[in-house]
Amino acid sequence: MAASSSLLAVGPALLVLFFTALAPAPLAAAATSSKLPSQPPPFPAGLAPLQQHRAASSSGRYTTAATAPAKPYTAHYFPQELDHFTFTPNSSRVFSQKYLLNDTFWRRKPTAGPLFVYTGNEGDIEWFAANTGFMFDSAPDFGALLVFIEHRYYGESKPFGNDSYTSADMLGYLTSTQALADFAILITSLKQNLSAVDAPVVVFGGSYGGMLASWFRLKYPHVAIGALASSAPILQFDDITPWSSFNDIVSQDFKSESLNCFSVIKAVWDVLDERGSNETGLLELSKTFRTCKTVHSVSRLGLWLRAAFTTTAMVDYPTPANFMMNLPAYPVKEMCKIIDTFPAGADVIDKAFTAASLYYNYTGDQKCFEVEGGDDPHGLHGWGWQACTEMVMPMTVSNESMFPPSSFSDEKRSEGCHLFYGVRPRMHWITTEYGGHKIDKVLKRFGSNIIFSNGMRDPWSRGGVLKNISSSIIALVTEKGAHHLDLRFATKDDPDWVVEQRRQEVVIIHGWIDQYNKDIAQM
Repeated sequence: MAASSSLLAVGPALLVLFFTALAPAPLAAAATSSKLPSQPPPFPAGLAPLQQHRAASSSGRYTTAATAPAKPYTAHYFPQELDHFTFTPNSSRVFSQKYLLNDTFWRRKPTAGPLFVYTGNEGDIEWFAANTGFMFDSAPDFGALLVFIEHRYYGESKPFGNDSYTSADMLGYLTSTQALADFAILITSLKQNLSAVDAPVVVFGGSYGGMLASWFRLKYPHVAIGALASSAPILQFDDITPWSSFNDIVSQDFKSESLNCFSVIKAVWDVLDERGSNETGLLELSKTFRTCKTVHSVSRLGLWLRAAFTTTAMVDYPTPANFMMNLPAYPVKEMCKIIDTFPAGADVIDKAFTAASLYYNYTGDQKCFEVEGGDDPHGLHGWGWQACTEMVMPMTVSNESMFPPSSFSDEKRSEGCHLFYGVRPRMHWITTEYGGHKIDKVLKRFGSNIIFSNGMRDPWSRGGVLKNISSSIIALVTEKGAHHLDLRFATKDDPDWVVEQRRQEVVIIHGWIDQYNKDIAQM
């Protein structure tokens, strides 16, 4: 089986992702017809090379699909309207939106327990349910019903089935505002069907899902009483956050482990370009990188390496995990150990490739690497459209970074997106719709009941809310935390600071629910 290196940007998942959400590079081919090519434009960094994930049991122990226990939820489908904001003939078209339920711990009487709702991000909802163990771990304490809602256009929730990505006309309904309205309608309907109209709702999300959770609380405060937004870079837009911050943090994560490690990675790009400048060099590099097929562009090898380093920094968890790939605890440290073990005169490309192989092949079962192309096991394909319409997060690479310097241009982003999709980004729509500038002063006046959690080793953290805004809009920040680490299943090896962060989250959410129940009783 070949390790996949699919050129997809995980929304601040990035995730996945992968999360991750960067500007497309200039395109070699244009999409001149209404039908789009089969692949989105390439992204220069923050890529998420993915392979089929393994499911997590409720205990937090990960197993292969062949030995995984029964899924801790049941799948359901909700008849969702296509367009919530117009009254055209097409707007009332209905598609099936997938959601997952777990009522194992739900307290129905004397008063209904809360609904804990995950606001799905850019991928299959099962993937996020398997990596959001905090909701399962805390549900018994709250007597909570767990709901995981799949984001429109991802997983099985495609309004036009397999044709959903074929044209801008089909993709035009893929927006964050439509997704938030989906969540509001589904939650409201579900509560009515369960005869739990007064049950409080708390929304949870990580990365792009965390952004959605915080925005949902702001846009639909009558539906959700609070939100836990983990690793939610809601300030990564316009000029609010320094554009180089993402890549600077990735670089700092590696430099903090080893200056030699940082220097090797910084040096590899020029050597790679020089050797890959002709067919003979590409053939030799293909052998070095153990690619399944001879590569035709050295830039693909660069992206493959860069994806490994960037994503590993995102998921630099203190315990073994397989959110993106199977990785050991503190994988950045382990990568640098690999590089530092080489003798000083060893080939820089061999060092970088061997380190990257920790990300792609920690289990040691990959015979070759699929550097060009690859599959999309988590259904992330729609993120290219979102990054080319409203999710415009400008990013650059500074001279201090371990990656080659690069700039960002509104014009280049616009041209690249127009060539591929036939549409141009609305560069400032997110801050117009949800705010972001002077967010402390704005949310202090009208916002409440939001937890923004961030770990400072996460490259997305600088785009997050890192200071308390009010007594009920709280920033929980850990020095060593990585991408939405707090949402993961608890394990016996969790460091004390993760345990404490989760404890604080539980206490705060209990406070929201207690106050809500008091208000309902008084009514």
